[in-house]
Amino acid sequence: MNELRKLLEIGSSPHITSGASVDVIMRNVVLALLPVCVFSAYAFGAAAVLVLTTATLSCVATEHVVCKLSRQPSTIGDWSVTITGLLYGLTLPPDLPLWMVALGGVFGVAVAKALFGGLGSNAFNPALVGRAFLQAAFPQAMTHWSLPFAATRFTELPTSTLALPFAQPAYDAVTAATPLARMKFESIEAANRELMFGLTSGSAGETCAVLIVLGGVYLVARNMMNWRIPVSILATVALIAWAFNVYDSTSYPTPAFMLFAGGLMLGAVFMATDMVASPITNTGCWVYGFLIGSLVVVIRYWGGMPEGVMYAILLANAVSPHIDNLIRPRVFGTGGGAG
Repeated sequence: MNELRKLLEIGSSPHITSGASVDVIMRNVVLALLPVCVFSAYAFGAAAVLVLTTATLSCVATEHVVCKLSRQPSTIGDWSVTITGLLYGLTLPPDLPLWMVALGGVFGVAVAKALFGGLGSNAFNPALVGRAFLQAAFPQAMTHWSLPFAATRFTELPTSTLALPFAQPAYDAVTAATPLARMKFESIEAANRELMFGLTSGSAGETCAVLIVLGGVYLVARNMMNWRIPVSILATVALIAWAFNVYDSTSYPTPAFMLFAGGLMLGAVFMATDMVASPITNTGCWVYGFLIGSLVVVIRYWGGMPEGVMYAILLANAVSPHIDNLIRPRVFGTGGGAG
């Protein structure tokens, strides 16, 4: 008789899962990011390696300490904070003083992630919050760029890298403006090949757009990224840029320049797609991507700063819950939305 008994399991949706746990997904994202990190190290040398390492270690250490202080099991084993550290490091100038790198990492994880409740509860992308904090606190340091592929990049460090905490960093004489800055303030448009293959100055992650796209394709193929978000962002930027370029090609750059310059590719593929801070529904993802793409163009064209990807994504993160509330799927068997 006991052998005929059936166990009825009652649980909430989803009832069908892919079998991929959080740590499996996060490890795959790290794997997709590694080629971008390696190319950044090749382009900017030892300084980029130290920035990426410091950024990752500061984020991981902060999460571990926060978990211990709150008497919770450490969550660094799920790899989510490792992704935060890598993405955060890729948004920074390669010659940024390391103490600033560490300070921003602590702020991003402790404030933007831990205070909101940890993994799955953060309203904003922690990596971008860390960068936004540095942008507000140290604007001069965050707008100083070094030349890529310098002959001594593996044998010498920039003077600013090992600057003492809270001391005014001294920068080397050789500096370079980013392609977006040259376009905005000098009307000089960089070649598409230089932008696509990371042959220009900029943050550590403004490197090879081709590698970033390939990383995104890998995650989409593994069903670990909603492709609608990057596609809608890039399509929106391209369409608006095309319209303005047709209207006045001397004042507005080509769509290709807008797509490959700056941190748009990295932001669209790896940051805007944050599973926690982005909408749940597919329709919501299209709206979310359109909002980010539009804000990027508006800030780049008419804002006081050359780049607007960071602010566009953070603003869209704030709107994301409202998008989910406004665009709710129809309840099965009813004629209206979920009540």
